[in-house]
Amino acid sequence: MRFLLRPGWIAFVVVVIGFVVACYTLLAPWQFDREGQRQAQERAIAEANATPPVPFESLVPGGSVAAADEWRQVTVTGQYLPADEALVRLRVVDGKPASEVLTAVRLGDGRVVVVDRGSIAADEGQTVPDVAPAPAGPVTLTGRLRLNETDGTGRAPLVDGSHLQIYAADSRSLAAATGLSDVVEGYVVLAPGQPGVLTPIPISTPTSAAPFTNGSYALQWLTFGAIALLALGYFVRLEVLQRRGRRERRERRAGLRDALSGRDMEQDREQDQAEPRP
Repeated sequence: MRFLLRPGWIAFVVVVIGFVVACYTLLAPWQFDREGQRQAQERAIAEANATPPVPFESLVPGGSVAAADEWRQVTVTGQYLPADEALVRLRVVDGKPASEVLTAVRLGDGRVVVVDRGSIAADEGQTVPDVAPAPAGPVTLTGRLRLNETDGTGRAPLVDGSHLQIYAADSRSLAAATGLSDVVEGYVVLAPGQPGVLTPIPISTPTSAAPFTNGSYALQWLTFGAIALLALGYFVRLEVLQRRGRRERRERRAGLRDALSGRDMEQDREQDQAEPRP
């Protein structure tokens, strides 16, 4: 099978082996990890649903929300800071463009927690409408703890009309854009019926996938890798058979030419003469 040493075949084998390695070491494990994350998030939400709300200070005594406490229900007592508010751009709600409204709340201990008051639809898909103001005075809110999102592109905040806009639900981005200090890392998503809530954010896992969707994707990548190996073997075998068939056809044609020219008879006489006589 020296044909495998030809440049075209070497390139083909390298591509197939690279694809198989990617399927088994990158793509399938990545989907299995996502499936595991989704299941862990579903368990965390179910546990949080079964646990009554507790004061925010009892779960977040310091400067950040712990990953283990995400989705927990909490009560927040403080006062809205309506001047320190931002819209999270490029959201989609019910298939339509929307923005989420983040508003700061000053706690009794002086810290600031960012509250996601819910979403608002964008007029005509582009223009951001006026946002209903947060209520004045002390309030007690119920919601769920969430970890900060991250804008992977690092886009700077912008001001469109009277609205400060950012690209991720991130208390750090709001603090940097407004100059707030003592802001807790993480935020609280308001439950329906709370003071200042807009269209409530539904509680679901960020992957928003059906059960075992990512697991099925992982199995598909494993299957694709196996198919690629089988295809490689098939094409190699096909090339071997084609080469064998071409060689046999050449030999038959050569034999036919020898027979027509009488060369085969001469070869037989020469062979007879070369054999020792008794």
